[in-house]
Amino acid sequence: MYISADLESPIAMVKLDITNIPFKDDSFDAILCSHVLEHIADDRKAMHELFRVLKPRGWAILQSPVNQKSSRTFEDPSVVSPEDRERIFGQHDHVRIYGRDYTDRLQSAGFTVKLDGYVKELGSDIIKRCSLKEDEVIYFCSK
Repeated sequence: MYISADLESPIAMVKLDITNIPFKDDSFDAILCSHVLEHIADDRKAMHELFRVLKPRGWAILQSPVNQKSSRTFEDPSVVSPEDRERIFGQHDHVRIYGRDYTDRLQSAGFTVKLDGYVKELGSDIIKRCSLKEDEVIYFCSK
C-alpha cells in the first residue's frame, strides 16, 4: 500500500505534521521524504518520527539540500521573515542549510546512513530530465 502525506497539499492522501506522525510504530517498509526536513523547525523530532514509523529492516531516502562544502548545518531560529529566510537560507520557507553533519543528525535519530553517489553514474540527459544536481548525494537510511 502507498500513502502520500503532506501538511498543506490538497492532493496528498493524508494531512500530517511530520513531527507528530499519526501512525503506529513500525508501520512502513519504505519512506521517501524529499526536500522536506529543511522546512521543519524541529527537524530532529521529525527524523525521530520517521525512524519510529519505519519497520525494522525498512529503508528511507531522506533527501534535503546539503552544502557539501560546509561541515556544519547553519540554522538561526531568529530568522523568521520570508525575505530574511530567502536571503540567508536561499528560499523563503527554509529554516536551515544542512552541512555534511546531516548524516550525523540522521544517525542520532537511529538510522544507519549510507551515502550514495548514484547520480554521478547517470548521463547528463537523465540528470537534466529528472532535475537532479550532478553532485547530489542520496541519503539511504535504514533501521
